Amino acid sequence: MLKNILQTQQDVPVLEVKNISKKFSHVQALNNVSIKLNKGDIIGLLGDNGAGKSTLIKIISGNFPPDEGKVFLEGKEVNFNIPAEACAAGIETVYQNSPICANATVIENFFIGRELVRNFFGLKVIRNQEMEKETLKVLKDIEITIPSVNVGMGLLSGGQRQAIILGRFFHWGGKVALLDEPFAALGVAESRKSLKLIHDVSEKGLPIVLITHNIEEAFQIINKYVVLRRGEVVGAGRKEDVSKNDIVSMITGAIDINK
Repeated sequence: MLKNILQTQQDVPVLEVKNISKKFSHVQALNNVSIKLNKGDIIGLLGDNGAGKSTLIKIISGNFPPDEGKVFLEGKEVNFNIPAEACAAGIETVYQNSPICANATVIENFFIGRELVRNFFGLKVIRNQEMEKETLKVLKDIEITIPSVNVGMGLLSGGQRQAIILGRFFHWGGKVALLDEPFAALGVAESRKSLKLIHDVSEKGLPIVLITHNIEEAFQIINKYVVLRRGEVVGAGRKEDVSKNDIVSMITGAIDINK
């Protein structure tokens, strides 16, 4: 009995969207889209501009509700009214230009809203040394090198900022990361570092949905793919079962490989 219960728990996806549809005026942005994301998965959400990728991500992250369908987190249905609710539940969205406090230090950005404090005669005093020590440890664990954790976030490169955002999320117990075109503003070297970071974080168990136009980069780290075209799933499966040319054919409409 216990074995069956544990097996059932293992089979429950961390994130599942079922039959999601969304219409804006006369435009059908999504039509009956379903995706399952398990622990350790990196799913490449692929498709051309206007395919519905960002719309799906925004529904998952609480920017707006679906017209039809449901979203489940660890087997429980969730309905987020604002992105802050999704974030509090453990769903983090990292965009190409994710918001940061540019004038604040890396430490301050890492602990924003979660500052370590102690009471000193009724006053709350920030535990700066402990916060610095913990930030350094997390960055070391995810192999991120920056000049100093006391430097302003605005002085770091795009890749370094994204790495800190992702590392912060993983450290605070995030359940799912949604990465929307994370390489678009990065150079070749930074893109390689970001790919390695995403791979390493996923190996620690964090499931990731990766939106990117760069199929070459996606194939270096994804283990599954979902292709959207005109708001519908036209292909989904394991990476090893298809070639990059197959993916291009699905995106352009040359072939459909339905689930």
